[in-house]
Amino acid sequence: MKSQTRRRSDTPRRTFLTGSLAGLTLPMLLEARAGAAEAGRAKKSTAVIQVWLAGGPSQFETYDPKPHAPAEYRGPFSTIDTNLPGVAISETLPRQARVMDKVAILRSVHHSDNDHQHGLHWCLTGHYPESNPTLRSSNPSTGSITSRLRGANRPGMPPYVRIGYTADGEGRAFRELPYRAAYLGPGDDPMEVLKDRHSASYRVDNLDLLAAMTAERWQDRRSLLRGFDRFRRRAEASIAMGALDHFQQQAVEMLTTGRAQAAFDLEAEDARLRDRYGRNWSGQTLLLARRLVEAGVTFVTVLENGFGPVSGTFGWDMHRTIANGMNKAAPGFDQAVTTLIEDLGERGLDRDVLVLVWGEFGRTPRVNAQAGRDHWGSLQSVLVAGGGLQMGQVIGCSTAKGEVPRDRPMWIYDVLATLYHHLGIDPTQTFPNHAGRPVTILPQGSVISELV
Repeated sequence: MKSQTRRRSDTPRRTFLTGSLAGLTLPMLLEARAGAAEAGRAKKSTAVIQVWLAGGPSQFETYDPKPHAPAEYRGPFSTIDTNLPGVAISETLPRQARVMDKVAILRSVHHSDNDHQHGLHWCLTGHYPESNPTLRSSNPSTGSITSRLRGANRPGMPPYVRIGYTADGEGRAFRELPYRAAYLGPGDDPMEVLKDRHSASYRVDNLDLLAAMTAERWQDRRSLLRGFDRFRRRAEASIAMGALDHFQQQAVEMLTTGRAQAAFDLEAEDARLRDRYGRNWSGQTLLLARRLVEAGVTFVTVLENGFGPVSGTFGWDMHRTIANGMNKAAPGFDQAVTTLIEDLGERGLDRDVLVLVWGEFGRTPRVNAQAGRDHWGSLQSVLVAGGGLQMGQVIGCSTAKGEVPRDRPMWIYDVLATLYHHLGIDPTQTFPNHAGRPVTILPQGSVISELV
């Protein structure tokens, strides 16, 4: 990478940018994409909606309650039966209990770090961070890998979208880093739709601006850009400029087809379905995610809002009064996820679209002195739905007090191997990092056999 940059003044800019992007030559890129296409020939329209519960949700208060454990482990909520015989979940999720036959719960997922930044990076990239993840992500996210190898499912749509919120003023910019492309280069960063996390409702702004950008006007802008390009050839080329070209091309394609504008326009959705999802952050962001994958986006990550920084907590990071936190966070989340699962099935998208609901870790088995639960990488529950996988089952179980996996332990690598399997991506492929060293997409892990 560095040697290429040092030689760039001897190489025509256009040749340099098309021949190499972030250390990956064009033949390598074409070969990688061809390999992905061959592996996923029957999976061309597959997509992923990743619902990220930022902060780390409690397995006890969601999918792995312990009604027979002592009170200090059991927590403040009771359990409810689901429509799967013998399977119970927390009473905080009554709607999801009615669609348990359409999902699979993984109750024995684990890793070995209790730090937010480390867990976030590990789960979203499949790699333990090599450096301080608050400053730099060591590896590309699963969405960025998908962007590079699969691209969008339909022309005129971005391949990877992150629906999230702006920083909350508490120095949490690190939460955005592992969603990005790292050494793949900014061309595979997500298209980000960011809002104030404290908003009571959710809508996508600036659609009027997109509507005003007609094909004719953008053709004029392309001519103008070509003029700027002739001028820029005299300036120093950079990888950032290469990414800018990539984004310009993608933006022109999106705006001239109008498909992206239509997909992002929540106002065009049936009002009854918007009500069914819920007129709140959880409901409208998951509805938007469904609209995007239906229109041709391949990978969407939605940051589930939780309930914001209240009483020393953040999102699903409920160190204090977990009863209050769940009473605020669970209803909208429960309604939105249930409706998403049902909506995908009703539209015949449940075979192509994989839904993955999880966070960076679980919560401590024992309730703390502030009536909350702390970080716990040793055990978490993950919900999987759709993707043409085998639903209506619980895979793995934890110990009686919810401390660690008891049967069928699964690493987060196994969850990600299953995700890549669904997308038709071979996780043993490598990309060169900033130092030119080949790095495997996923260093280990096996597809969860019970799901396929």
